[in-house]
Parts: sequence; structure tokens; C-alpha cells
Amino acid sequence: MATKSLKARNNDIAKTSKQLEILSNGIFSDGELPTFANKIKETNQFPLRPKKLEILQINLGYMCNQVCEHCHVDAGPDRKEIMLVKTMKQCLEVIKKTEAHTLDLTGGAPEMNPNFRWFVEEASKAGIKDFIVRSNLTIIRANKKYFDLPEFFKKYNIHVVSSMPHWTRGKTDKQRGNGVFDTSIKALQELNNVGYGVPGSSLQLDLVYNPSGAFLPGDQKGLENDFKKALKEDFNIDFHHLFAITNLPISRFLEYLIASENYEDYMVALVDAYNPSAVENVMCTNTISVSWDGYLYDCDFNQMLNLKVASKVTHIADYNEAILEDRTIIINQHCYGCTAGAGSSCQGTVA
Repeated sequence: MATKSLKARNNDIAKTSKQLEILSNGIFSDGELPTFANKIKETNQFPLRPKKLEILQINLGYMCNQVCEHCHVDAGPDRKEIMLVKTMKQCLEVIKKTEAHTLDLTGGAPEMNPNFRWFVEEASKAGIKDFIVRSNLTIIRANKKYFDLPEFFKKYNIHVVSSMPHWTRGKTDKQRGNGVFDTSIKALQELNNVGYGVPGSSLQLDLVYNPSGAFLPGDQKGLENDFKKALKEDFNIDFHHLFAITNLPISRFLEYLIASENYEDYMVALVDAYNPSAVENVMCTNTISVSWDGYLYDCDFNQMLNLKVASKVTHIADYNEAILEDRTIIINQHCYGCTAGAGSSCQGTVA
């Protein structure tokens, strides 16, 4: 497993232009597989347009205490991009006015932003219905300054969504690094201790599952039952829901697919599993993604490919919800990942 990000390793795939080149050529340029645009034209769903905004997703920075094999953000300790207070204040102005019901903070490890707690405190005053923080769990045990995060989350009634690749040590550590499983278990137990995830509690704790290899996730409900049974029996851990998310062929997962010679087979699997019903509810239709430097994207994945919104409003400083709703969503072949099988989004399956 790599210990540095693609960017720090000067890997060609760190360049978004290189990723888009790979996704646009080969089996797609020679006609062996239909492009995503042509595929949704076949089902009369082109162009893809947004619906009413429900989720404002804000990336607080690419810095992370882990370097995971599948990470589409290419996050890691060597990534220094973090959202500054000036941009946070611009986001806060939008949070106060938006009609979106969900605020979703992500990273990297969003908790590593030095102004994370201040931002949570200020954003919580806006009265958002569902306030999500996406945590990798291990950050809670990474340093003593993070040890009180479970209590902090509880104070602001934060909905914690945590990455957990598997209920076994081997599969989790393979994807996320040695020792990640044991640390994650400890963090989950600490969240349970303050009331998160336990039956009857309003403190929401959900887990996120990503496949550990070049295959699509299984049935979300079946996986949730397996996770609940194993974690309860082995560690007395409770949680509310499991989100099964398909790995998209970008960034470090794209590197893995190419290195393991699985890229073409994986893309074929995604195309073969295309589900037009999933297209109706993909997250780019109800979400705006804000990058650490304040630029706007249709989704978190487009952010990582530097595909900004097709609108005259491209930065949080100029935010206008009505104008943003009147746009066409930018697509490419990675979008097959969100429309395969039961579909995939940051909130799990969509079909």
C-alpha cells in the first residue's frame, strides 16, 4: 500500500487531465463501449438536469491521517489543501439562506481542518435538518486533541457517517492500512458509549462500505444485516444504517484498476450494470459540492476531476440557487459508477 498521495508521488494519474484522457479514450473512443452521454441518450435522459437542491456538500480539505487504496480524493497527510476561514464564512452565508435540508461536511478528514469546530458551531446555528460529518473513524484515536470528538459530535447532534470497508480485519486493513480496523472498532465503541448508533437513540451513526477490489457492491440491505450481525457479536457495536457505495474509476482507484489490469473489465461491468432508474436519482441532481477553495461542482466526484458546474455561478462567493438550478450537469464515463445496479451516491443506493 502506498504511504503517499498520487500528487506527492508525482504520479501522472494525479493530473485530472490524465484521468479524463483515460476515461475518454480506449474502449470508449473505439466504440467498444458507449460513452455515458450516448447511454443516457438511449434512455431519453440526456441532458442530465438538476432537481430541487437538497444537499450542500462542503469539502473542508484534502488533508487526511490515512492513505486509502481506493480514495477518490487522493487524500493523505501530505495534502495541505484546506478551506480557509474566509471561504468558510462565505459558505456560512449560503447555509443560512439555502433551501437545502442537509449539510454534508467531508474531506480528507474534515476534522483535521484547524477551524473545523468553529465552523460546525457556526453552521449548527443555521438550523439545517440533517448535519452530516463524514469521519474515517481512526481520526478519533489519531491524536489526543481528537479524543473528545464523540462528545463534540453529540453536543451539536451531528449525524456521523463513517467509512468501514468490512467487518473483518484483513479486508479493512488491506484497503485502508495496517491497524485501521482495530482503531476503527475502538472509535465505534466510543461513539456507542456516548449514545451514537444505539437502539432508540436520535444520535445517527451510519457506516459506508466500499468494495475492496474491482467489483461492484452487493445488495445494500444484505450487507447491512451482515455488518450488524458481525459487529454486534464480535464487538458489541451498534449502528443505524449501512451505505454501499460503488468505487468510481478515478484517482487512486483508477490507479489500482490500471496497475492490476482490471480497468477494462471493470468499465465493462459498470456499463453492463447500467440502470436507467438509478439515473433519475443520482446525487448530482439534488446536490451541490463545494471544494476547499470555494468552487462549485455537480458532485464530489466531478470536484476531483476539476469539472466545475456549467453555470455563470462557479464560486460560493457568487452563490445563487436559482441560477444554479438552471444548468446542465457535466458528465463523463465515471458517471457509470453512480448508475450501475441499484445506483450509488454518498447516501448509498438510489434505485
